Amino acid sequence: MARGPRNKANRANKRAGASTASHRGSQAPPFNNTYESLEQLDCEYGELNASLTERFRSMPFNASRNVSVPHDDIPMSEPFRANNDIREYFELAKKPVTGGAWLHMPEIPNPSEVLCEKSESNDEALIEVDERIRPHKPKGAYDDNEDYLRTKYELLREDAVRPLREAIDEVRADPFKNEAEYRNQSIGVYDPVYITSLVFSPRGLATRVAFFLSRVKKYIRWEQSKRLITGTLVALSPTDDAFQTQCVLAIVAARPLSALEQNPPEIDLFFARPEDQEIDPMRKWIMVECRSSFFEASKHTLLALQHLMREPFPMSKYLVHVQKEVDPPAYIKHNPYVNLSSLVSIEEGRDYENVNVLEDWPTTSSHSLDNSQSRALKRILTSELAIIQGPPGTGKTFVSVVALQIACNNLRKEDAPIIVTAQTNHALDQLLRHTSQFEPNYIRLGGRSKDKEIKKRTLFEVRSELPRQKQPGSQKAQATIAIRKLTTQLQVLLAPLEVNKVPLDHKLLRSLGLITRDQAESLEMESQCTMGVSPSDSPGILMEQWLGRCLAPCDRPIGPEQFDWGYEEDDFEVEQLKELEAEAVAQDDDDIEALPGPLIQLSDNWKGTGNLLSNADIQDILRKTDDLTTIRVADRGTIYNYFKREAKKLIVIEIRKLAKLYQEAVVQRKVGMWEEDVRVLSKARIIGCTTTGLAKYRALLCALRPRICVVEEAAETLEAPVTAACFPSLEHLVLVGDHQQLRPHTQVRAFEDKPYFLNLSLFERLVCNDVAFDTLTRQRRMIPEIRRLLYPIYQDTLKDHKSVKDLSNRPPVEGMGGNNSFFFCHDWQETRDTYMSALNPMEAHMIVQFFDYLVLNGVDATKITVLTFYNGQRKEIMRRLRAHPNLRGGVHDIQVVTVDSYQGEENDIVLLSLVRSNHKHSIGFLNSENRACVALSRAKRGFYIFGNAELLACESGTWASVIEIMWRNKKVRVTIGQERRIGYQFPLECSNHGRRIWCEVPEDFELIKGGCDIKCQGSLPCGHRCPYPCHSFEHHRINCTQKCSRRLETCGHPCIAECCDPCKCHMCDRRSGGVKSTLKPVNGAAPFRGARPNTQSLMLEDTLPGPGSSKRGVQTYAPTQRMTTPGLSDCTTVQWDVYANGGGVQEDDARAYAKMQVEALYYAHRTSTPGTETTGGKLIELLPEKDATVSKNTGLLLDLDVEPLVPESHPQTPRSYANAAKPYVNLLD
Repeated sequence: MARGPRNKANRANKRAGASTASHRGSQAPPFNNTYESLEQLDCEYGELNASLTERFRSMPFNASRNVSVPHDDIPMSEPFRANNDIREYFELAKKPVTGGAWLHMPEIPNPSEVLCEKSESNDEALIEVDERIRPHKPKGAYDDNEDYLRTKYELLREDAVRPLREAIDEVRADPFKNEAEYRNQSIGVYDPVYITSLVFSPRGLATRVAFFLSRVKKYIRWEQSKRLITGTLVALSPTDDAFQTQCVLAIVAARPLSALEQNPPEIDLFFARPEDQEIDPMRKWIMVECRSSFFEASKHTLLALQHLMREPFPMSKYLVHVQKEVDPPAYIKHNPYVNLSSLVSIEEGRDYENVNVLEDWPTTSSHSLDNSQSRALKRILTSELAIIQGPPGTGKTFVSVVALQIACNNLRKEDAPIIVTAQTNHALDQLLRHTSQFEPNYIRLGGRSKDKEIKKRTLFEVRSELPRQKQPGSQKAQATIAIRKLTTQLQVLLAPLEVNKVPLDHKLLRSLGLITRDQAESLEMESQCTMGVSPSDSPGILMEQWLGRCLAPCDRPIGPEQFDWGYEEDDFEVEQLKELEAEAVAQDDDDIEALPGPLIQLSDNWKGTGNLLSNADIQDILRKTDDLTTIRVADRGTIYNYFKREAKKLIVIEIRKLAKLYQEAVVQRKVGMWEEDVRVLSKARIIGCTTTGLAKYRALLCALRPRICVVEEAAETLEAPVTAACFPSLEHLVLVGDHQQLRPHTQVRAFEDKPYFLNLSLFERLVCNDVAFDTLTRQRRMIPEIRRLLYPIYQDTLKDHKSVKDLSNRPPVEGMGGNNSFFFCHDWQETRDTYMSALNPMEAHMIVQFFDYLVLNGVDATKITVLTFYNGQRKEIMRRLRAHPNLRGGVHDIQVVTVDSYQGEENDIVLLSLVRSNHKHSIGFLNSENRACVALSRAKRGFYIFGNAELLACESGTWASVIEIMWRNKKVRVTIGQERRIGYQFPLECSNHGRRIWCEVPEDFELIKGGCDIKCQGSLPCGHRCPYPCHSFEHHRINCTQKCSRRLETCGHPCIAECCDPCKCHMCDRRSGGVKSTLKPVNGAAPFRGARPNTQSLMLEDTLPGPGSSKRGVQTYAPTQRMTTPGLSDCTTVQWDVYANGGGVQEDDARAYAKMQVEALYYAHRTSTPGTETTGGKLIELLPEKDATVSKNTGLLLDLDVEPLVPESHPQTPRSYANAAKPYVNLLD
């Protein structure tokens, strides 16, 4: 707008004497407050208010409407000094220590650690890294403590970081591929990613980001997905750089399902370093993760290893110098008299109340321990490093519990709690369940327990039940105040980026030093003279007026993603990762999904339009112009965009300073919380945590000064987490496990075995170095026929307890004719799923059919476990179980798991799927003797193997020995008659007639339905003979189609209908009331006998002849399918609904309506086409969780899917019957 000379003159007079210095040169830096620590926050808080915060607060723009600056009279935290063990632990970590560079490595990797030099190839970079890493020493001693700790640290850190480094390197080589196109199928790529808000949480300053799945090309069921779980290390890079030169690391802080189910989904991140904090909501990022690794599992252990260099290291004479002879614990040396009365009965207890365990040991057999268990118990009580090997079924957990009971009985009031730990939450909960029987005063640290009773004893629950007590000098309250103040300052700084309807205010630009005082006044004078608007009337109005038509709203970068994709395959073993995820969350909060705390949304509201100008051109214009109104209108939009960019740069500098203080305050708050938790934990007698928790809560545990630590699953745990248990006060370390079962898991496969031996546990290393240990020898799990398969691994070490030979405890498997173990051989070829996991569809089909055969013969489905070495095969078997008409109703009770997740578990019957069958002679995981040991030792009374025996016999010595045992019964003391337990045909036996049946392919099982080919001579409930061949299910499930012989009660005439239909008279054409089927209780409810049923627990059970598939469960129908009968009136429908819900309708009327529904389905069923079954299969796959109901109000279910035992489309007997006398193929000769 044109301006008169008078206005210009007035402004010139007002500016008389003002400096005409350059635009930025004369301005003091807008942010000159730097804070080195939280102590300075108090003394400089007023200065910050007087500089930036006060200037922001003085501006009336709407973005600060909800922001309140704290009053100056709020007390600030005093400079804290270490005044107890918790504080000393954290103060000690800050002190310098002499040693290698590994002692100064940051908690979370630097970008340079994951971003290789661009000139290096991936292989060259890895070779360089490999040469720096020292391998573990499986034999011999280390030079000193630093040599030992450095080796553990560097190898574990590389194992934690390398997967993400390799993922970034592959993405950088070709940044814009879809996920499926990368060689590494574990890579997760999310593009684009936008910052949407900041969350001010007591766990840390979190950044919420929205991300798109355009590179994933799949819908994600987040609750069942491994993607982006809490604790995952992710890397971000600007989209225009794509990891070429820039990389920022972050940890997934939370993944609330409500946010993930949005479009686009959102998660919360903790940036690894405060100096990496970003706030620009318009900047596009690429985010990468490696889904096969989990950084959180290693982070705390790495910190613990560094801390061990700053404190005494007990047990170093064994761990570092490998001393073979083990001394007694120091407290036992001081007082060797122990109360052992819990070992024996009350009558004998007095003689065992004061036993010198270093000299005397009870020889009586009155206790429940066998000889090997008694020796193991003595070693536990008398050795400061006790190593107990427990082969499968020998009772190693039982021995641990007995030892813990004795230790608890001998604890004095002033003694510290006993620490018990295990690799998995499941094993820990199992141990705590046993100990709770004699010691209810225990506390569970970390994670989420599924056990209701143990959950009541988690630290979170125990603390919440105690009255709150203020501890003088506790840092929690001080840190909380500091966090609140920092939150307020951050909110003030971020106010310009909040969602707003006006552009940036000119006062903000002035306070940031982006415009001079003269330039700001030029806008104010123009507004007052032309429009009469005061600058304080409306923030941003002057900039809006100045920009005019050059101002436009910003395009919103985040909108719903439009796609038409399929769902990503679920991961049914995600519970294992959720255990890790639970460990990743602070123990003071029971919600592992959402972050508590206020949130501020970030947005770019307005942008300028106009001529394109370079930064140099813009700076030149501003330097030469004191009056902004003289700038050309076409240039103003570009200049405004320059102001925005520079404002963000200046604001983010201050944000990063405050983020560092925020992080310090969070650590201080944790110290304060742990100061309070020490009081709670010190009153317990047992404290349980996982091996991950040992390192995570190490400061807290050290403050308790424990003397005893018991490690279950010690042979399945990496050495470094167990080393973290060497608290300065530790006097007694007990390791219980079996190094011949599963080894620890590493994230980098190359670090297993030679030359690095990362998967060598401390347990196995000490045993291999001849450090004294004891082995349990008498197993109480497997029948001898199964136990003999472990001979190649344990030779004659394992002995059978008498209980496993008792048929009342271990009865033969139903329908197998005494074949309680068998190796079914085949040559069906394997394939690969989308994640390159091996699977064998035909083998999976055979297993599912055999599973169904066992269930039809009366085996409880929950007593059968399907084991496999490959996740792809596990998913394939689960898919087929869900689609199987007999099994799909109870599929959620069926266990299909990988071998690695079944360590320590057992079941009556185990079906083992070996999967591998190829022409490359590759057997992968099957080559591991440790995994084979676990797979062979889970079954109690029935064990059936499915696989390519010829391939295994050629490629694995262990499996060749197992096959030879099953073929010739050699090398073992147990012989099972003369019959071999291996072949290409499965030997079954009819439970009704004792006939032997051989099944060679899955289809053979479909022809026998759990029985054989002899005609059934049983009687149906109506009295007629059963017309079908031998079957295993009960007769009440069969509809009788013979002529009815009853007479109608109403007229006395004979019935002309079939036996299964309602009675009818051809003379009177009258129907009798009632339905011949019976109302049967569901879920074990009492049978219906009254006049009015409880419809919440009733099932209307009826059966129909005709095509279909045999089924013991309930047929599933689509919810939209309605079953109607011609002539059925709405009144009758209402009658049934009223009756079923407790109304006054007669029972006969209600039953008549139900029977009409049965008839309608009967006729529809008889006229169905062969394609119906296929359609049903698809329906079940789409609706696996649904159960069809006749009426959701009544709760009645119909069972209408039973077919004749021998369908018309098949011969009367299985084709394999003709081969009944065919001899087995000799696999080895």
